[in-house]
Amino acid sequence: MATESLNRPKKSRMRKLSISVLLIIAIILGYILYNMASFTGNAQLGTAYASHIMCSCRYIQGRSLEDCQKDFEPGMDIVHISDDPTNKRLTASVTFLSEAVAEYRGDFGCIPLSEEEIDAL
Repeated sequence: MATESLNRPKKSRMRKLSISVLLIIAIILGYILYNMASFTGNAQLGTAYASHIMCSCRYIQGRSLEDCQKDFEPGMDIVHISDDPTNKRLTASVTFLSEAVAEYRGDFGCIPLSEEEIDAL
């Protein structure tokens, strides 16, 4: 009987630990789900801003992409930029959340492309 009483607290501690871990995971998932609209909105805003600013910097001012990234606002490190110099088009994306494309069109400057135009590329 002495061995049984020694094993019981370990099972109880493991059970409390598992419940605590599950509770923490549930809270984190709840927070992410509750704020998903905000995350997506911020990603869309960031990619639209980045594509337009980078396109203007690259094709109107004639600067390199590395130099243009100095114009990014703080916190925009997750926005990835890709350049298509043949079409004078810049794509900004946040993985799994948003993508925006801006294209240089001569006298009109850099124009953000609509989703239909992006899908037709």
